[in-house]
Amino acid sequence: MMPPCKDKDAVSAARELLEALAEAEEPEDDVEELKEILSNPHFRALLVAHDDVTNKNFEGDIDKSQEVMKGPQLLSPLPPVFNSTQEQVRYVNIRKSQTEPLGITVKLDEANDLTVARILQGSLVDKQGILHVGDIIREVNGFPVGTPEQMMDMIIDSDPDITLKIIPSFIHQNKTEPVYMKAHFSWDPMKDRLLPCKEAGLPFNDGDILEIVVSDDTNWWQARLAEINGPVGLIPSQALEEKRKSFVNPDLDYSKSSLFCGLTKKKKKTIKYSSKDNKEYDKADVMIYEEVRRMAPFERPFLVLVGAKGVGRRSLKERLIKDDPRRFGTPIAHTSRAPREREVDGQGYYFTDRESMERDILDNKYVEHGEFNFNLYGTRVDSCWDVVKSGKMCVLDVSPNALKLLKTQEFMPYIVFIAAPSVAALKVMYEEGRHMSRGGKGQGGMNVVELKSEDDFIKTVNESADIELKFNSYFDEVIVNDNFDETYRLLRKSLNEMTSKQQWVPVNWVH
Repeated sequence: MMPPCKDKDAVSAARELLEALAEAEEPEDDVEELKEILSNPHFRALLVAHDDVTNKNFEGDIDKSQEVMKGPQLLSPLPPVFNSTQEQVRYVNIRKSQTEPLGITVKLDEANDLTVARILQGSLVDKQGILHVGDIIREVNGFPVGTPEQMMDMIIDSDPDITLKIIPSFIHQNKTEPVYMKAHFSWDPMKDRLLPCKEAGLPFNDGDILEIVVSDDTNWWQARLAEINGPVGLIPSQALEEKRKSFVNPDLDYSKSSLFCGLTKKKKKTIKYSSKDNKEYDKADVMIYEEVRRMAPFERPFLVLVGAKGVGRRSLKERLIKDDPRRFGTPIAHTSRAPREREVDGQGYYFTDRESMERDILDNKYVEHGEFNFNLYGTRVDSCWDVVKSGKMCVLDVSPNALKLLKTQEFMPYIVFIAAPSVAALKVMYEEGRHMSRGGKGQGGMNVVELKSEDDFIKTVNESADIELKFNSYFDEVIVNDNFDETYRLLRKSLNEMTSKQQWVPVNWVH
């Protein structure tokens, strides 16, 4: 049994104590603090509740409660809980780690208050759930703090246990559907001079799928690797990386904000630029991130092979069709030249007149086209769909410029870039091809294979690098053809997995 209460009129006792404190001629700090506590509306409400319980006033004697409330300091009725002009101060304790950053960003807001601007998901602070975006930080370990730099110094010099005096924020973050981005560049945070805390960065490679957790910051997003559901880190935002890819300085100012890790001190850097004032800035030509969605396994209707001349893409297409003609097919091209002797329309080529071809080219009825010996050649879109309608995957080996037309929701292609190996590897493959074409009959079979020089191999390697640089964002897969049989095996493996694994596709492909 609980002991009986000694004082059943706490409200009166508090009122008398306040009257006595008011008569103090030179009140000390402790006296002022006690007066502040006794005058606090929440504490006053607690005293009223205490008296009601000890006096068993469960019926709610309104007249009596109004009577005990009278007095010089407790005359007015209790205000609503949050209708106080005083700051609602709270103390939070954080234990820092020597191996893991705190994971918060602070900045000076419009009122010059030091506020929490960002909390890195999965960080020490986020796991504890004691700080929130918008919280105002007044003190660190009992000492006033007013700037990010001051706070950085205090955090670094403090013991593992850190006490913050804060004014809580009531900003609520609304949860949204997850956003996934395919990265079209590689990034190493340890080499990025703009990232104020390298340890907070999330390294990734070209082609990685990133889950964007928070994207409300202008320059830095929070993300994790989607395939492994790994830890959250900072990555460059779309806007920041577009500016860098456009060869301009990003609009950053670290003079009033600082991401601190609780490990080491970073120097601030101020860089100014406004992209809207740069007339040459065109983000449409810069592919940084591509929003994607996960789709159930399905066989895409088109396989597109891209690569430099002489890298082997046409040979791969022919072998696919030869090995599995029921699964793979390719469209018959159109030409404006006259049929030769014994040529039949629809077998090897569809023959038409130049005027008709030129008109259809202007109407975008061709996937790609070109001219050779004053004759037009091209692959019509409807011919490609004829292959698909026959129940086969349409295999195309096209020039890179055709990718802009093909990579759409209409075609849903699987695009594979066949990259050139080194010049030395190309020479070896070329000699092996010559040997196979001769059939072991010595030099007499050389005319079967086109003769190539050192310059030809160098040209192939350079062309391959140029295609990859300009069109990399279109590729689903890159295979270096340093061994034809191995390249073919990897290609078939990818195509077989297409029907058994979920696929990441552009977001506009998903209905």
